[in-house]
Formats: sequence, structure tokens, C-alpha cells
Amino acid sequence: MEAEGRVMVGTYARAPVVLSSGTGCKLYDPEGREYLDLSSGIAVNALGHGDPDWLRAVTQQANTLTHVSNVYYSIPQVELAKRLVACSFADRVFFSNSGTEANEAAIKFARKFQRFSHPDEKKLATQFISFTNSFHGRTMGAVALTSKEHYRSPFEPVMPGVTFLEYGNIQAATELIQCGNTAAVFVEPIQGEGGIYSATKEFLYSLRRACDDFGSLLVFDEVQCGLGRTGYLWAHEAYGVVPDIMTLAKPLAGGLPIGAVLVTERVATAISFGDHGSTFAGGPLVCNAALAVLDKISRPGFLASVSKKGLYFKEQLIKKLGGNSHVREVRGIGLIIGVELDVSASPLVNACRNSGLLILTAGKGNVLRLVPPLIITEQELEHAAEILFKCLPALDKGNLD
Repeated sequence: MEAEGRVMVGTYARAPVVLSSGTGCKLYDPEGREYLDLSSGIAVNALGHGDPDWLRAVTQQANTLTHVSNVYYSIPQVELAKRLVACSFADRVFFSNSGTEANEAAIKFARKFQRFSHPDEKKLATQFISFTNSFHGRTMGAVALTSKEHYRSPFEPVMPGVTFLEYGNIQAATELIQCGNTAAVFVEPIQGEGGIYSATKEFLYSLRRACDDFGSLLVFDEVQCGLGRTGYLWAHEAYGVVPDIMTLAKPLAGGLPIGAVLVTERVATAISFGDHGSTFAGGPLVCNAALAVLDKISRPGFLASVSKKGLYFKEQLIKKLGGNSHVREVRGIGLIIGVELDVSASPLVNACRNSGLLILTAGKGNVLRLVPPLIITEQELEHAAEILFKCLPALDKGNLD
């Protein structure tokens, strides 16, 4: 920790823990202290730590071929794209290295689609709609779509042309889309960083209908909520609404860096050679790891278990925490759950960490974000709820201090 303070750029306010190994849903520090991991590397480690099938896929591919760039074809990349197309609405895939890069690509694809569809510069739709509590990344385009001002203000001017509307406000979104100058609407079906807020079916359906009527693209950011976390393979499946573009990242390669942009043929037709690219994206190693992850998560029995465990965990949380005066709401779908408090969550997060439980915050720092590995057991979830219950007194002491 002392060395990190001397050699790293100070962008992360880290928790005072050094993690050196992990297995399943458990993490360990160099002294061997055990932690139950309900953070999953920020919703990344869907299969936990050291999954044997994932490890086999990585080691076998590392011994075969790691990187060739996108100048050449590679088999794992095409196989992963085929699998993603087969299990989604999409016709084509673009790979990136992260969620923010996936959203950057989606921004460019939306702009190019509008230019391709409407060659008349005077009628070109270039604006974007995003929503309150949204988080789409930290690069210059993605941060422009992110609503929290403290992410944007130090780097202004960011990409212009973004309007933030109230999440869930059907009338405001419909009226703005009707103006005809919106290239794309970016929305998270379930907001993660923003506080674990779920869209309504009516809201997403209204966005779909307005985009269809006025030539805008609908982009679902499922970087955090997609790939099994809700108990559905894709979060939007719970709503029966299909986007034109979907961005993915966090859990896709089980801890290795990858992002993906899934698009319909209509969108892909507008994209030409050289319009976008990446040296590292979609390399053989990371794509083979992603194939192992997708194979496990997409099984119906696996997804059903996520739904079952999510319901069980919410019941335990409501039962153990619901009587506390600081707990306003327990919400979420599957294993993306938020506990909203009327005070800062930091004292509780710190107390839980000291008691061997790793959890995250969200929203304005007053929401506990619980995103465990999808393989977690009901016994481990019950244990986590018990630790949370025992640590609740920290809220009064910590927020009083």
C-alpha cells in the first residue's frame, strides 16, 4: 500500500486491503485472512475465482496462441461472435477491451448510421439522450453520456450534444425523440453505479416505439447488468424490448479485459472498413476465456439458479435489515441488488470488510451494491446477510462521527 502511493497515479481511493489469492467466492490477503466476496471485481467475476473450466480455457489458449491483432483472422474470436449472435437479437459483433470502449464504439456507430441513412447534412441527427443516475464509462464520449457531474466537470468540454432526462420519464423522452435530431438513446435496463434502479417495461417500450417512429437508435448498456446477472441471459429479456445496439463487458471473459458491441444488420451495414478498430480487442486468449464463461452462464439451469438465489437473498436482507431505521429499500433483480440507506453507506462497508465481507456502494454513496459471483451458494448469501445485520450499528456510530 505504501509503495502504491509512490508509484501509481492517484485515481483510486482504495480500500485498505491487499488481495493475493482467491477461490470460488472467497478472497485472501497475504496473511491468509479470508473475505467473502460480494463485489466480484465490480460485477466481473461471475464464475468466482479460479473456475476450473475457465482456467483450462485460458491455459490451453495461452499455450497455443495469445495475440495476432485484427489484421488476421483468429478462430476463438469468430467462435465467440457466432455464439453471441446465436443467443441474442444481434446479427454482428464488434469487440473492444472494456465497457467504456464498447460505449465509445456505440457512439461512433450511431453517428455513422445516421450519416449513412441521411446523407443530407442539414437533416443529420447528431444528438444523444442519456438519463439521470446513468454511468456509461470514463473516456471522453462515454463520460459525456454519464450523468454524475463530478465525473464530467474536471474534463469539460466533453462531447457536446447530450441531453440528460429523468430515468423513467416517458413523456420527456418521447417529446425529445420526436424532434428528430436524436442519433441514439443510451439507457441501462438496470442502473448499477447509479443505485440499482430498474427500468419499467412501459419506459423501455416507449423508447423503442419513439426510436422506431423517428429514426433514432436504441442502445442498451448491459455492461453491468447483462450476461446472467438478472437471472436472464440479457437484462432486456425481462422486459420483452429489443435494442438496435447492446454493449457488454464486465463478466464476459471472467476477469480478463473484453467488451463487445452487438448490433443488428441494419446498423452494421453503415459501418465500413477503417471506421473503427482496436489492436488488442477480441484476441484469441480473451475470446477463448469468454467462450468458457458464456457456455456456463447461458445454460437454463444456471440462469434459473441465479433467479432463485436472488429471491432468497432479497428475502434474507429484508428479514434481517428491513427493521433498521436507516434502511429505506431493498431492490434489484437476480444477483444485482441494492440496499438504499438514509445515511452514507461507508461506515457499514468498512465494518463489513473488517468482519470479512467485501461489498460496494452505489448511487450517492448511500446504496449498498451487492453483486456476488453468480456461483455463490445460499449458505454464503445467508452468511453475508448475517454479517450485514451484525454490522448495522456502524451506521449510527460512523455517520455520527
